[in-house]
Amino acid sequence: MTADAFDALYRRLASATAWAAGERGALIALTPRHVAAAAQEIRSGRTVTLAAPVETSTGPDSPEPARHTMVAWSEQADDQGLHFARDSFAMNVHGDTDSHLDALCHVIYHGTLHGGVDADRVTADGATALTVEALADGIAGRGVLLDIPRLRGVPWLEPGEHVSAEDLAAAERSQGTRVGEGDLLFVRVGHRRRRAEEGPWHTARARAGLHPDALEFLAERRVVLLGGDANNDTAPSAVDGVDFPVHVLAMHAMGVHLLDYLQFEDLAPLCAAEERWSFFCVVAPLRLPAATGSPVNPIAIL
Repeated sequence: MTADAFDALYRRLASATAWAAGERGALIALTPRHVAAAAQEIRSGRTVTLAAPVETSTGPDSPEPARHTMVAWSEQADDQGLHFARDSFAMNVHGDTDSHLDALCHVIYHGTLHGGVDADRVTADGATALTVEALADGIAGRGVLLDIPRLRGVPWLEPGEHVSAEDLAAAERSQGTRVGEGDLLFVRVGHRRRRAEEGPWHTARARAGLHPDALEFLAERRVVLLGGDANNDTAPSAVDGVDFPVHVLAMHAMGVHLLDYLQFEDLAPLCAAEERWSFFCVVAPLRLPAATGSPVNPIAIL
């Protein structure tokens, strides 16, 4: 995609989602009515995590893994009285391995945040607009999983492959489901399965993800949240001069929060076995004041 074509797509999507203003962005379309209706998706009551374990080992896709440090442990305690094992964690929230949510202040494009908010609202001390704190009450709604490797008859998409708007529509038809207004859309490219079976690689250089035109599908259906098992963006980028076009379109133009590096290897087999690809979903980011994102453990409830 040329830079001019991307700019035209950006303007088209921003215009189509002009309703997604304010601190919560597109999530304003997720009304209590939508949440109550989504609760009807619960049938068996089975819960499934959509998050991967936090990565604490250095690798080609985790040069800055989370640091887990024991503060107190059994060897420091004598045999008398009460003692507590204690530990601490430190994490690069926006890395290429750990499941996380991107707040709308994460993407700065042409000097602004989503909705034209000035980028100077993000400082060395944190952000003062569009932060993860806007999601303090959590996100709950109807989740829909579209499994693109299943559609193509492969275990995973290879790094560099794109998911188009046509792919999303075809996956809907193949799975007998439909994405609608207020839905949380999850798109599987098989990143986690490939990593488990082939080993980690330098995902910043090569990974499967959505083509920028896939965002037209989201705008048409009024999707309020997008989650993927990789970064959502393909690498190398499909757009001249824009490294993360899906992040720019989803978050900056449309106000759609992103969930990166989830895992669907537990959920997808259950959906296939039950022949239904929608479920109730709860996403609860941490309350981190002034933060641009949060580690997250979304839960699907079938």
